[in-house]
Amino acid sequence: MEFTGGLNIAMKLPKAEFERTVAFYRDVLGFEVTDESGPHVVDAVPRCASLKYGPVTLWLDQVDNYARSDLWLELMTPDVAAAMEHLKSHGIEAQDELEPLPEGSDGRWITNPAGVTHLVRNMN
Repeated sequence: MEFTGGLNIAMKLPKAEFERTVAFYRDVLGFEVTDESGPHVVDAVPRCASLKYGPVTLWLDQVDNYARSDLWLELMTPDVAAAMEHLKSHGIEAQDELEPLPEGSDGRWITNPAGVTHLVRNMN
């Protein structure tokens, strides 16, 4: 089974830390930050911003029911279904209840043994 790191990292932020974190990347570090909030963002993420962080996109997601920030990573694979079977054979179960995905998405949520969330997506 083939896996590679994706080009997206999500930083899930408590509501109280969202504005200060956006300002940190925009005003302190000088990144160009884009407001991504809108109807395409899932209900669990009422506000969202993005910035290019080297070759990856860093997503800053406000999550109202979080008490601390969390990093979520993206894993790319040529076959999500086969990847999920491979992961299951190693004791890693899908955790799609973590956050709804946009309509038509082929992704699945998992967590590694340390509890870090990963989105397993098709690389095509």
